[in-house]
This record gives sequence, structure tokens and C-alpha cells, in this order.
Amino acid sequence: MDVDGVLTDGTVRIHSDGTESKVFSILDGMGLVRLRRAECAVAWISGRPSAATTARAKELQIPHVIQGRTDKLVALQELAASLGLTAKQIAYMGDDDIDAPAIAWCGVGVAPAQAMPSALKAANFRPKRAAGHGAVREVCEQILGARGQTLPT
Repeated sequence: MDVDGVLTDGTVRIHSDGTESKVFSILDGMGLVRLRRAECAVAWISGRPSAATTARAKELQIPHVIQGRTDKLVALQELAASLGLTAKQIAYMGDDDIDAPAIAWCGVGVAPAQAMPSALKAANFRPKRAAGHGAVREVCEQILGARGQTLPT
């Protein structure tokens, strides 16, 4: 999944000292931990490098974090190849024009409600919750449910 606008509400706070901060949902974090515990591959692909993203990924033990890549489809296809996954085995969630090709390519394309029109058009699932406020958790629960798995705690 993308990060800004998916795991966050799209806001990046730039402080006067040049550092940045983002707000991540605890609900989303728990969903991602449960996916990881259920042995689902979890990956973040972000168009911009961010220390806040790195810190949150480390905290959640996200095994695949790709930053500074605006060619999301190519990045996703490279990751899929390295993991031995086909497009049909992948769900991708994004919110912007640069995410639309990856959303369209994978088996389950997801865009939060406030995503850009191109991402919404490419998606075949839209969570009810907003980005940065449980949308990712909703997707995690859908994935686990589709696999017939209960939510591990």
C-alpha cells in the first residue's frame, strides 16, 4: 500500500527545524500487525522518503518498505516477482494518480473514499472508513475474512 493518504489522512507536518511528522491510526496498525501474524506479506510503497514512515514501519515490523518511488506499478511488480506472487494474489491500496496503475494491475485494487478520481476509477473496493482513520484496518479485516481466517490477536 501507499502511505500518505492511505495510512495517514494525507497531511504531512513540516516543522521549522525541517523535521516532519505524520499521524498514523492505531486501528490501522493493529490490522497490519494481524495481517503480518497471519503470514500475509505486507509492504509499503511511498513516493517520498520519510523518517516518520520509516519509524512507523519499524515499530510495526513491516518487512517491505520502499520509499522514493513514484513508479508504484514497477515497484509493486518488482516486489511481487521477488516474493513469487502473481497480480491476482495482491491487494494494493492507494489514493493518487501515481497509484492508479498499481491499483488496476493487482487482484484487489483499493482506494479510500477521498482518493483522486483516477485511483477511485481503478479500484474495485472502497473502505467505508477514511484514510488515516481505520480504512486500512477495514481492508486488513476483509483480507483475513476472505482467507477464512479469524483475526489473530
